[in-house]
Amino acid sequence: MDTLSQDCLVVHCLARPEPAPRRAAASTAIAEVTPDAILQLGLSFWGSKTLLSAVELGVFTELGRGPLRANVLIERLRLHRRAARDFLDALIALGMLKRDGDVYSNTPATGLFLDRDKSSYVGGLLEMANARLYPFWGNLTEALRTGEPQNELREGENFFAKVYADRQRLAGFLQAMTALSVGAARAIAEKFPWDEHRTFADLRGSGCPSGPGRHRPPASRGHRLRPAAGAAAFRGLRIGTGPVAPAFV
Repeated sequence: MDTLSQDCLVVHCLARPEPAPRRAAASTAIAEVTPDAILQLGLSFWGSKTLLSAVELGVFTELGRGPLRANVLIERLRLHRRAARDFLDALIALGMLKRDGDVYSNTPATGLFLDRDKSSYVGGLLEMANARLYPFWGNLTEALRTGEPQNELREGENFFAKVYADRQRLAGFLQAMTALSVGAARAIAEKFPWDEHRTFADLRGSGCPSGPGRHRPPASRGHRLRPAAGAAAFRGLRIGTGPVAPAFV
């Protein structure tokens, strides 16, 4: 073989890529798959409990009265300073608060829906989730293994009997039900032809608005029945009778 042929053979061998080992290919495939989504889901209770505690502590209600410096907000909420700033900054990272320098404020969403002083408050459901549902879900593994209920039935209690026996618990339950139904109630109120009815009866009990804004009927036209009135108030009620059929919202 002459020199030119040898040189060409060397160049050809250098240019030809060696077949990649199968193990290296497998390693590359594994490197493209990450545990990020798994870990994010598995640890998502961190963010959830941070929000639930913020609602319980009244963070968004306090800031609903105006932005506050960190030290003032911490003092008003009676938080221990050891973790207070981390807690507030975690709410920022979760998109639940804003901060300008050392001044904290609500986001448009939390200011509207998590301020207890506003009729648009939906935090009642989160309060119930924090106080009642969160501990129950901690027993999910036991429930799956035994098939036994993990709520009040576990202790042989009747949930509704227990709720109605405690006025504070009842108020919390009604707030939670309000949070679930307020969206539908407002949508109905926006579409309902109030002008076609002279009176209406509101069987809400939990605080849902009969009609927001310009669609809200005059209070003098409405009759409201709440759970405190007892079941007897409903037994004698005739729906849709008389000269004017009431509107039930």
